[in-house]
Amino acid sequence: MAKKGDVVKVRLVSTGKNAKGNPTGYTYYVKKNPKTMTEKMKFRKYDPRAINPETGKPGVHVMFEEKKLPPAKKN
Repeated sequence: MAKKGDVVKVRLVSTGKNAKGNPTGYTYYVKKNPKTMTEKMKFRKYDPRAINPETGKPGVHVMFEEKKLPPAKKN
């Protein structure tokens, strides 16, 4: 039987830009199996904060890249 600790949480950060040209900072959190996926993940997903450069409307599909998780908060 497999252990429960085989998957880790990772954060996917948007590469999209807002109207001022700054990164949106929109994130998705997903699980990944580090034994089968050794390289960093990249997905094309929806970012509601990103601006479409052709139409100027918000909400567009952009690339999301895997980044380190922020440190856990201590209470």
